[in-house]
Formats: sequence, C-alpha cells, structure tokens
Amino acid sequence: MADDVGVVREATGEHRPAFLELFFDLVFFLALIVLAADLSATLTWLAAAQTLILFLAFALVWALSSWVADTSDLNRPRGQVQVFWVMTGSLVMSAAVPEAFDGRGLLFAIGYLAVQLGSATYLLITGRRQIVRIRNRRILFWAGISGVAWLAGALLPNTPRTVLWALAITIEYTAAVLGWPTPKLGHSVGWEWKIVGERIAERYRQLLIIALGVSVFTSGLTLSPDNYTIYRVAAFGMAFATAVLMWRIYIYRAGELLPDAIVASTNPSRFGQFAAVSHLVMVAGIILSAAGTALVIDDPLRPAHPGWGATMLGGPVLFLVGRSVLAYTVFSQVSWTRPIGIIVIGLLAAAFPVLPQLTIMALVTFILLGIALADSFNFGIRPGPATPPRLPF
Repeated sequence: MADDVGVVREATGEHRPAFLELFFDLVFFLALIVLAADLSATLTWLAAAQTLILFLAFALVWALSSWVADTSDLNRPRGQVQVFWVMTGSLVMSAAVPEAFDGRGLLFAIGYLAVQLGSATYLLITGRRQIVRIRNRRILFWAGISGVAWLAGALLPNTPRTVLWALAITIEYTAAVLGWPTPKLGHSVGWEWKIVGERIAERYRQLLIIALGVSVFTSGLTLSPDNYTIYRVAAFGMAFATAVLMWRIYIYRAGELLPDAIVASTNPSRFGQFAAVSHLVMVAGIILSAAGTALVIDDPLRPAHPGWGATMLGGPVLFLVGRSVLAYTVFSQVSWTRPIGIIVIGLLAAAFPVLPQLTIMALVTFILLGIALADSFNFGIRPGPATPPRLPF
C-alpha cells in the first residue's frame, strides 16, 4: 500500500471510525431532522413517498462515504478533502429539502450529483491503485445514468419529478446491489472494499444513534415551552421511552455481536450490504416514528386517523422489520417476539375510530416494552455466538 500513502490504507481489524467521520455525521443529523420535520408538516401519501426518495439519497451518500473510509486515510489532507466535499454537498441538499419538490428541486439535484460525481471523480484522480480507479469509474458510470433522471426531474413539476427521482434512486440502489456492473469493467467484488468488521459495525451503530437522537430532538422541539399540558408532557415522555426501547431492542445481542458476525461471514462485503439494508430500514422506521410522535405531542387528544397511523404505527413496524433482518444476518434466526410485535402493532389500526392519538402511542410504547422485556428474559430465542447465514452469492 506504499503507493497510496495519504489516500488508501490497508484495512485491519484495529481500525475504528475516524473523528472526521463523527463530524460528518452532524450533517447527516441535520438532514434527518429536516426530513422528519418536513414529513410531519405535510402528512400525505405523496409527501411520504417524496420523503422516502430524499431519505434514500442521503442514506446512499452516507453509506458510500462510510465504505470509502475503509480504504481512505482520513488523517491526511488528501483523504479529508473528499469528506469535506461530501459534507458541503450534503448541506446544500439539506437546505433544499423543504422545497425539493417545489422551487428548490434543481438545487437538491445539483447538490446530490456534485457529491456523487465529484467524490467519485476526486477518488478516481487521486487514487494511485488501479482497483480504486476502476471502482470509482463504475460508480461514475451509474451516477451519470441516474444523473439524467435527477436533472430532468428537477426541471419538471411535482408529480413527474417524483416519478423521475424515484427512477433515479432505484437505478442507483440496483446498481449498488449488483456491484455497479459496467461495460468492459465488470462488477465490483467484495475484496475491493476491504470491509473492516469493527469499524463498519461501529459506523452502523452510530447511524442508529443519530436517528434516535433525531427522534428525541424532534420531540423536544415540538414540546413548546409556552404550552405545557399534562397530555403533551405525557406524549413527550412516551416519545422518549419509545426511543430508549428501540435502542434496547436494537443493541440486545445482535447489535452487540455485529462486528463478530461480519468477521465470521464467508463474504464480509456482501454481509456488510445486508447489515446496511437492515440499519437503513430501522433508521427509516425511527424517522417515520419521530414524525408521528411530533404530531401526537402537538395535539395529543386528536382522534387518530389513517394518515397519522401510517407514521405512528408504520415507524415501529419498519424498525422491527429491520431489526429482524439484522437478527437473521447475525444469528441465522429471528426471535418470535418480532413478528408478533409487528402483527399486534398493525392490529392497533382497528382502534383508530375510537381512541385518540395519545392512547395509540401509549399502546405502541407498551408493545415495544413487552418485546424488550421478552428479550431480557430470553423468551424469544437463545442466541449463542454470531453465526451468519452462508450467502449463496
């Protein structure tokens, strides 16, 4: 690796996330806060779909930056430039979120493409190792294809923009899953990324903590200091309890043993992708739940309705789905408490006509408490060491 001093480093099990990556997470924290606030302000099915598109764009930026850091020396200026470039573009994207499907669509698209194309171009130029250049040529190829849809959508009205941007993000995620297959270059293989179990697992855990922080922050902001009522304070307390319970459910065994599972996997890179998907699903659930709890704190006694229920119930359901995927990737099995919790939360939708939002929220909190207690007393499964499934590809 001597030919890449300052740009590429050899991945070893000793590596932990660099301090600069934690600085970068502040920008991602801001992005999630803006997304949660924007969703709670305009709670419609179209707004939910648009929020999902923007979330997936931010998530892909975060994921690629975290994976690139496995082979970049962020303690040297040449490695730091790329991170600061991504941070700048992400700030532009965050500023454009509230009107991304209105007057700031072009600003968001330019910011996003500047991050993706600019970062890959910089690494292509500065990386001296052939494998680094090939890897970023593949990413550039697919970012260029999706970029056409991003820019074309930015020039169209709301609904056509949503369709084109959904197509663009689908192209990018499909390409990433397939290893960015490119004419004459083939597709990326796992050993190119040199995944470090301890480092990447710590980044995933930090991602989840960021999302939980967004949930607490959003709840705190919603509880206005000049309008305290016992019901609003109770809703805030349950919002915090929900965040704590989600953390407890996440960290119990699977969250703790994730680094060991990555090391034990026969294909660490592909396993890392599955772990990334499970964490992104959980983060999406937490952000969705944060938007729902903000509405409860704002008006606790308001009758529950389907639009709100899609956030208040859908958020915890998504979180439990992602947590189930994580459990399977670590232990090759899933605790029965997860699917039962998903079903019981879903059944609460039948109570919308007769119960206020605060009561529904309390019931969701108690269901999560039951899952956490079941974990503590080993009522689900009794997982031993990390035993990830053997992936067929």
